[in-house]
Amino acid sequence: MNNGIALKSILNKEVQRFMRIWVQTLVPPAITISLYFIIFGSLIGSRIGEMGGFDYMSFIVPGLIMMSVITNSYSNVASSFFSAKWQRNVEEMLVAPVPNWVIVAGYVGGGMARGILVGLIVTLVSLFFVDIQIHNVWIIIATVALTSAVFALGGLINAIFADSFDDISIIPTFILTPLTYLGGVFYSISLLPEFWQDVSKVNPIVYMVNAFRYGFLGVSDVSITTAFIVIGLFITVLFTIAMTLISKGIGLRS
Repeated sequence: MNNGIALKSILNKEVQRFMRIWVQTLVPPAITISLYFIIFGSLIGSRIGEMGGFDYMSFIVPGLIMMSVITNSYSNVASSFFSAKWQRNVEEMLVAPVPNWVIVAGYVGGGMARGILVGLIVTLVSLFFVDIQIHNVWIIIATVALTSAVFALGGLINAIFADSFDDISIIPTFILTPLTYLGGVFYSISLLPEFWQDVSKVNPIVYMVNAFRYGFLGVSDVSITTAFIVIGLFITVLFTIAMTLISKGIGLRS
C-alpha cells in the first residue's frame, strides 16, 4: 500500500511538473512537427512521390510521431531527475522506506506520460496534413508505450551520471538525434545498398520506427517480432542498469 502511495506521488509530481509549464513542454513539439510536415511533406514530398507504396506524407507521419515521443520521454526524465539530484531531493527518497523500483517506475512513468501525450498532440496535428489510416491499433499502442519506456529509462541513466545541466544535452545532441534521423523516419532503409541496410539494423530506433509504422500502414523494413524482441531487451538492460546505479548510489551520493 505504501509503495502504491509513493509511486502515485512521484507520478503526480512528474505529470504536474510538465503540465505546469505546458507552453514549454507540449507546444514546441507540435510547432516543430508542423514545420516538418510543411517542409518534408508538402514541399519535398510532392516531388518524391510514393515510398513503400504510400504517398510520402503518409509514410513519414508514423516516424515523426515516434521521433517526438522519443525526444520528449528522454528529455523529461533527464531534466527532472537531474534537477532532483541537484536540489538534493533524491537523497531524501533514497533514505525513505521506498523500494528503488518505485523511484525508477515513478520517474519513467512521468517521462512516458509526457512522451505519449506529445505523441497524441502530434498525431492530432498530422490530421491537418494527411488522412491517417490504422492497420493494427494494438501494435501502435504497444510500440509507443514500450519505446517511450526505453528512452525514459535512458534519460534517467543520463541524469544519474550527469554532473551538470550541460551533461544532459550531450547524449541527445551527439547520439540520440543522429540515431533518430538515421532510424528510417524520413526514408525506407530498403532504398539503401545492402551493406548500409545491415548497418542501419544495428540502430535500435530502426526497429521502433518500423514497428510503429507497421501499426499504421502495415509495412515494415524489419520483422515485427524482432522489433519487439529488441525493444524488450533494451527495456530489460536499461532497467537493470538504472536499478543497479540507484542501489549503489552511483552518481547520487556525495
